[in-house]
Amino acid sequence: MSSDIYVELLPGDVNYVNRILEGYEYLGVLTTIDPRKALVKIRAVPDTRDEVLSVLRSLPVALHILT
Repeated sequence: MSSDIYVELLPGDVNYVNRILEGYEYLGVLTTIDPRKALVKIRAVPDTRDEVLSVLRSLPVALHILT
């Protein structure tokens, strides 16, 4: 199973989500795949993948987790 998490969100929320992940001591590393659609990939390690998903689901932004 891949530890990568693909997420689609509003373009204005990409930096916010990235800063949250940084605040969690780089729980995951965010890379923008398509800036127009705000499709991003978050690289996590297998041990923290579930924690990254939990953090993403708790954020007050509209996002769609694709994986």
